[in-house]
Amino acid sequence: MLSADTQYHSYDIVDSPPAFGKRVFRFIRSILEISLQTAILTFVIIYFVAQATVVHGQSMEPNLYTGQRLIVEKISYRLDTPSRGDIVVVDIDGFDVPLIKRVIGLPGETVEVRQNVVYINGELLSEEYLPVLRQRNYGPYLVPEGEIFVMGDNRNVSNDSRYFGAVSVDHILGKAWASYWPIEDIGLVE
Repeated sequence: MLSADTQYHSYDIVDSPPAFGKRVFRFIRSILEISLQTAILTFVIIYFVAQATVVHGQSMEPNLYTGQRLIVEKISYRLDTPSRGDIVVVDIDGFDVPLIKRVIGLPGETVEVRQNVVYINGELLSEEYLPVLRQRNYGPYLVPEGEIFVMGDNRNVSNDSRYFGAVSVDHILGKAWASYWPIEDIGLVE
């Protein structure tokens, strides 16, 4: 039995805060974990989904111009084939940087430039995205299977399929999707 003068004390059990070194270690560890997750996510997005690119040169003027910044999406052509009129980024052997061009001819089609206009399989190609311009005669050229024929919109200064031939669809890096700089050009690429 306890005597009447024995007192019971109730103490709350409280964890003492971790030592300063442990708090610093936890903070650094959480920063490293977040950084690693961010790096992995960034890699996945850039490699598989989309990436930013800068237009170099005059070959796509007046629609795209030097210094304009674009988002290039990379999913479309993993699931489907390019369409005529798409603006694509292609990797061409012998060029230091990828080129941005418009898809003109599809596999199995014959491309010809005559009297300043483009013909596909003998039919006039409507190119409302182009101003009136002079073009050198070219072709006829049969686009091989598994390849596309690309041209710049500024045909007189464009280094395109008329010079380096058709491009394998495996060399398409992505489709120009949107312009994000300069601000006045923000919007979808057409």
